[in-house]
Amino acid sequence: MQTIVGVLRGGPSREYEVSLKTGAAMLGALSKERFDARDIFIDKAGVWHLAGRAVEPERVLRQLDAVLIGLHGEYGEDGEVQKVLERHGVPYVGADSFSSYVAMHKALAKARAREAGLKTARDMLVEPANEIPVIAAEIVRTLAQPVVVKPVRWGSSVGISVVAGYAPLVRALEALREAGAEQIIVEEFIRGTEATVGVVEGLRGEPLYTPPPVEIVPPEKAGFFSYDAKYSGASQELCPGRFSRAVSDELMHSARTMHQTLGLRHYSRSDFIVSPRGIYYLETNTLPGLTSESLLPKSLAAVGVAMPDFLEHLVNLALAR
Repeated sequence: MQTIVGVLRGGPSREYEVSLKTGAAMLGALSKERFDARDIFIDKAGVWHLAGRAVEPERVLRQLDAVLIGLHGEYGEDGEVQKVLERHGVPYVGADSFSSYVAMHKALAKARAREAGLKTARDMLVEPANEIPVIAAEIVRTLAQPVVVKPVRWGSSVGISVVAGYAPLVRALEALREAGAEQIIVEEFIRGTEATVGVVEGLRGEPLYTPPPVEIVPPEKAGFFSYDAKYSGASQELCPGRFSRAVSDELMHSARTMHQTLGLRHYSRSDFIVSPRGIYYLETNTLPGLTSESLLPKSLAAVGVAMPDFLEHLVNLALAR
């Protein structure tokens, strides 16, 4: 008997296009013998669709045995869609609503990382009530330049910029506020090599299986792993990365630590900077991208884990809750 699996994709976030690709990859990789996959499209207004028709979520969810979430960014990774699934008692893959919210909130996640003993870049939080010229002056006095300017609750490097000095910082903060970012985190820029490490629960008999760390080499003109660098195919992604055994072990240990510290489920992917001063934690993705350009599928493929097997494993984890 086939398991009926709904795949959520689209959604009202700035990562709509990437979400469509992740959802399509999930739908294409799910075993047709084992699963009856349902393509559940959520438009930019948050309206759910099945078979081309708008439907209420409860009408769709009562037909399903489990849900794969192909959403990214707001609504998908911040715990909102998880609340809908929890209300209707549907098993789903990924972190619960509370842990999703904490992990998506970069400042809260970094605080958890520091409590767990990981290094993080010095930062300052820009709140909605802050006057940008005043807070920018304080940031320039407090943090070494350049700095990284990030929306607190957006993903996929959307809206991130690296700037140095008062005037560029003011422009970056104003641009994000105009784009709808409620809170902004400004961090000291850590020079080093970008790395990412996936964690999958219960894979190959290990409680927290970690494939080898991926080394990310963005295009020289990008300077960091920006949204364009992630999805244009211009970055080099080396798996296993060119790290020493000691650094690789520390990266994998840190990814497992964050998975547990944030209270995540099933799978995650954490990002780091390997610098001469040590390994710095950046953030954790509770629903990593699964497109052809995405990092977790590449790291799993490097150790012989195919996407159909990975997705079947995730669905089994959700059903065994």
